[in-house]
Amino acid sequence: TEERGSPNSLEYRVFFKRPDNTPISPFHDIPLYANNEKTVVNMVVEVPRWTNAKMEISVNEPLNPIKQDVKKGKLRFVNNCFPYRGYLWNYGALPRTWEDPSHLDPNTNAKGDNDPLDVCEIGSKIGVRGEIKQVKVLGTLALID
Repeated sequence: TEERGSPNSLEYRVFFKRPDNTPISPFHDIPLYANNEKTVVNMVVEVPRWTNAKMEISVNEPLNPIKQDVKKGKLRFVNNCFPYRGYLWNYGALPRTWEDPSHLDPNTNAKGDNDPLDVCEIGSKIGVRGEIKQVKVLGTLALID
């Protein structure tokens, strides 16, 4: 990955590259499944455990870098959960997935957020922003932005 701009700023971005430095999109170019049996998926770490800058894959920018989410012109941060700081898990997205904003979920009465599917990874290792982790799906959790 390549970081551009200063963290906690509107300009900060994390871009993805192949080993030969060819730019890629974490949204489109990383496969969803990490194995042929389709029992392990790839996860793009957007918010490492114990951090609170609300980061996300930018679906509207070329190459879909990770950037800090903005609401009403202000950078977003997740609340701390005392006594911890930031998320209690590694938070991120599943590549090549998308939540349709025209689909109303009958269980939550919420529509998709036009982003890749969210992931909460509960393993013991702290992730790194932009890391591609291989994870097993244990279940589902309705998350509403």
